[in-house]
Amino acid sequence: MHITLLATGVLFSNLMFAQKVQQSQVPSAVTAELHAKYPQAAKVTWEKEKGNFEANWGGKSGEDISVMFTPAGKFVEQVQAITASQLPAAATVYIKTHYRKAKVDEAGKIIDAAGKIFFEAEIKGKELVFDEKGNFVKTEKE
Repeated sequence: MHITLLATGVLFSNLMFAQKVQQSQVPSAVTAELHAKYPQAAKVTWEKEKGNFEANWGGKSGEDISVMFTPAGKFVEQVQAITASQLPAAATVYIKTHYRKAKVDEAGKIIDAAGKIFFEAEIKGKELVFDEKGNFVKTEKE
């Protein structure tokens, strides 16, 4: 019984996280939209997350820019990697208040399909999302 529960937990956790996929598994509408919108994208790696396709490229990690599209090729959001010091001041205050000694593992500037700007900070396996002014919006699990 313990093995079954463990296997189920592992399977469930893998479904919740992004999964790497080969470019051949990415719908042509998605790759066409990526190349139309981001012709400079090179050495792109792909992940599937929450049913959408995420293209990653740039920087040492190959993930300085990530862009998400629906399977039909509709743009969802772009995330540009930033340093923690580039987060809005209000976000930094929130983090220091609620996560006193925690380190920001990753930070990003998000532009959604409507052009709205958000910021995210990854801390202890959670993504904290802030609006353009740095006001806390929500927490997402990775």
